[in-house]
Amino acid sequence: MRSAMNRLATLAVATLGLSPASVLHYPPAVRDSTVDVYFGTRVPAPYQWMEDLQNPALHRWVQAQNAVTDAYLSRIPVRTWIRQRLTQLWNYPKEDTPVQVAGSRIFFQRNSGLQNQSVLYVQDSPTAAPRVLIDPNELSPDGSIALVDFQPSPDGRYLAYGLSAGGSDWETLHVLDVDTGRISSDTVQWVKFSNTAWTNDDGGFFYSRYPAPAQDNRINQQVVDQMLYYHALGKPQSADVLVYRRQDLPRWNIDGQVSEDGRYLFITLENGTAPRNELFYSDLEDPHQPRISSRVRPLFTRNDAQYNVVGEAHGTLYLQTTLQAPRQRIVAAALSDPAPTGWRSVVPQGTGVIASSALAGGRLIVQWENVAISRLTLYSTAGRVLGELHLPGLGSVGALSARADSNSIYYSFTSFLSPLSVYRYAVDTASTQTVFQPRLTFDASGYEARQIFYPSKDGTQVPMFIVARKGLKLDGSHPTILYGYGGFDITITPSFSPVLPVWLELGGVYAVANLRGGGLYGESWHRAGMLAHKQNVFDDFAWAAKYLISHHYTSSAHLGIQGYSNGGLLTGASITQHPHLFGAAYIGHGVLDMLRYQDFSGGALWAPEYGTSGNPQALRWLLAYSPLQNVHDGTCYPPTLITTSWDDDRVVPMHEFKFAARMQRAQGCANPILLYTTDATSHVYMPTDKDIRQTADVWAFEAYNLGVTGSPAGITESPARR
Repeated sequence: MRSAMNRLATLAVATLGLSPASVLHYPPAVRDSTVDVYFGTRVPAPYQWMEDLQNPALHRWVQAQNAVTDAYLSRIPVRTWIRQRLTQLWNYPKEDTPVQVAGSRIFFQRNSGLQNQSVLYVQDSPTAAPRVLIDPNELSPDGSIALVDFQPSPDGRYLAYGLSAGGSDWETLHVLDVDTGRISSDTVQWVKFSNTAWTNDDGGFFYSRYPAPAQDNRINQQVVDQMLYYHALGKPQSADVLVYRRQDLPRWNIDGQVSEDGRYLFITLENGTAPRNELFYSDLEDPHQPRISSRVRPLFTRNDAQYNVVGEAHGTLYLQTTLQAPRQRIVAAALSDPAPTGWRSVVPQGTGVIASSALAGGRLIVQWENVAISRLTLYSTAGRVLGELHLPGLGSVGALSARADSNSIYYSFTSFLSPLSVYRYAVDTASTQTVFQPRLTFDASGYEARQIFYPSKDGTQVPMFIVARKGLKLDGSHPTILYGYGGFDITITPSFSPVLPVWLELGGVYAVANLRGGGLYGESWHRAGMLAHKQNVFDDFAWAAKYLISHHYTSSAHLGIQGYSNGGLLTGASITQHPHLFGAAYIGHGVLDMLRYQDFSGGALWAPEYGTSGNPQALRWLLAYSPLQNVHDGTCYPPTLITTSWDDDRVVPMHEFKFAARMQRAQGCANPILLYTTDATSHVYMPTDKDIRQTADVWAFEAYNLGVTGSPAGITESPARR
C-alpha cells in the first residue's frame, strides 16, 4: 500500500517538472522554545507566535506559502478543464425558499448563475412580479461586503438586514423601508450569533450582541457576555434597551424569538453548542404597544434537554423537545402551567429524527429525517396524521417556510444529483406546485446514489452514501473522494454541488459517511462521537475508507478525503492516525490545535462538544487525537492541501498556520503539504468567483494526486465555446 502511494507521489513530482529528491521548498517557519504545561504535562508549542495575526513576519510567511501553492497548482494539467467545466455547471439560476410574512408578501434570494452574491427580492404576492430590494453585488462588486442575514418585519413593511466585512460572523444591522427602498439611519453593531425578532408593531426588534472587541483583534478576541437588546427604530444604538443578560454565565448564548401573534418573547439560554438549553419568556401584553421591559419568567431551567418553540396559540405552547425523546418529539404545554407532567403529546418520538417543524395554516408540518433521508408529514394540532407532502425522490429538504395564519408551506428539496428546487404546498387544497426548478447542462441519468451500511471498528453499523456511474466496474481503480463531518449533532444529508458532476465526469466516485457525532439517529448518535468518545468519529471514517477499498471501489492510492471545519479536524486527525490509508487529503478551515482552540473568538462555545485542556480528564483524550500534537517527524503523509482565511473569526487561521508549518517540517517523503490563505472571505462565506477558483483548485489537487491527469473524452469544450 505504502509503495503504491510513493510511486504515485514520484509520478506527480516528475510530471510537474520537479525531481523527487528536491521535493518542494517551503518557506521556513520560525520555531521558538515555547512550552505549555498542562497539569505537569509539557507540550512543545514552537509555532505559538502564529497566533498573533498582526505579526508582519506571519503575513510574509503566509504570502510565501501562497506563492508555493500557486506554483504547484498551476502545473496540474487537469486544473484548467476542471475550472472551466465547474464554471459552466455553476452557471444556472438558483433560488432559496421564500420567507413569508403576515399578508401576501414573500422575500427570497436569487442568483442568476455566476453573481458573486445572491440578490434579495420581494414579491407583493406570490403571483406579483419580483422586485429587487438589496443587490449586494452593487455594494461591493468584489464580494468583500457580504449580505449575511435578513429578516422582514411581521407585516413586511420593513426589513432588517446584516452586512459584514468578508462574511465575518460580526455583522452590522441596517433597516430599509420595503415600499420605498429607503435605508433608514438605524445602525446596530457588534451583532454575532443572533436572531432578529421584530415586535408586531413594526417599532423595532430584539437582537443579541457582544461588547465591542478591540479593533485590532476582532478575529481572535474571545467573545463573552452576550446580551439580548431591543432596538427601537429611529433611535441610536446607545438608546437600545437591555432585555436579558447573564453575567453568571458569560459564555452562554442568549437569543430571542417573538411569537407570531406578537404577544410573547421567548428567550433561549444555551451553553455554547451543548445539545440542551433553558427557556424563558416575557409577556409583551399588547402586540401593538408591546411592553419591552416586561418581567422575564422561567419556563424550563434544568438544562436537561432541548426546548425549541414551534409556536404558540391561545396560551398553548408547542415545543419540539428531546426530553425523554432523544430523536425529538412535539408536545403541547400550557403557558400558565408548563411543567412536563402536564404536557400533551402531539407528535411522539418516531423511528426517524424530527429535524424541524412549524405551525402551518392551523396545522403542524414536521420534517423527518430517516437515516438522513427527508420526508414531510402534516398533522393536526391534536396529533392526527393528515398526509405526506410530495418529495421528488430520495434527498433532503433544504428549508421550510410556514406560518400559522398562512395556507402556504414553502419548502426546498435537493439530492446528490439534482439541484435545489422550491415547492409550494397549499394546506387548504392539499396540492403541490413547483415554484422554482433549475435546469443544468448535465445528464444525471447515467449516475446513481446508493446508501450502504458498513461496520466500524467496534462493529457499529454506519450508513454511507456512494454516488457513482451506474454499472461501475468494481476493480479498485476509481479516484474516490470520501467526505465526513461527525460532530455537533449535524447530519450530512444528500445535497447537490456543481462540482459533483465534474468529479463524476472525470470517472470519480463520491462517498459521504454519516459518522457518529452527528445527528443521524438523534442525541445518542451525537453523544457517541463527542467528548471522551470523539475517537469513534475517526474510527468510523477510517473504516468507511477500508470499506471502499475492500469492496474495490478504489484503493488507498486513489482515495482522497475531504473535511471542513469540524470536518477539517476529522481529516487532520485521519492523516495523522492513518497516514498510509489515503492518497490525498483536503483540510478546510479545520480545528487542528485542540489544546488552545477555546482561547480564541467563539472557540469556547465548542467546549461542550470537545472538552478543554483546562480539564485534566479532557486533556488526556485531546492530546491523544489533536492533529497538531500528533504529527511525527519522518512520517510519509499523503499529499495535503490546507485552506483558511485571514477573516475567519470562527475557526481562526492560527490552526491552519501552525499545522501546515508542523506538517511541512515533519514530512518524510515527496508528497506536497500546501497551505493557501484567502482574504475577504470567512468561515461560511465566499463570493462566487473565489468559490469557483478554490473549489476547482481543491478538486484538481486531489484529482491529480489520485491519478487523474487529463480531462474526460467528449467533454472538452470551454464555457466560451458552448
